[in-house]
Amino acid sequence: MSRPTPRLSVVALDCPDPDSLIRFYSELTGWPLAEGDTDDDWRELVADGPVTIACQQVGDYRAPQWPQQEHPQQLHLDFDVPDLDAGEEFVLGVGATKADVQPGETFRVYTDPVGHPFCLVLAT
Repeated sequence: MSRPTPRLSVVALDCPDPDSLIRFYSELTGWPLAEGDTDDDWRELVADGPVTIACQQVGDYRAPQWPQQEHPQQLHLDFDVPDLDAGEEFVLGVGATKADVQPGETFRVYTDPVGHPFCLVLAT
């Protein structure tokens, strides 16, 4: 079996209000808002390159306090893969752990060796 090549596609930021934060990043980058976002807790930009920014709403959000670690930075990485099963086999083989909670069918959640979450997303 050939080695899958995950491609970084989205940096997702936790926040209390995805609408206002994504507008900030839209203004900052000049990237427009993605059309068709139907999920109230997720907003995404249309980047001019291969990686974009998204904002996702979380309950009881606590802002990171840089550089203190009491409230560390909050984000996760999304990697597109053409096959979730092959991607899973690969990331588990390099040291990732599959998260107990899997909230979607087109993506899977894992943690890196020190606990940072990331997702494999079925490429469309």
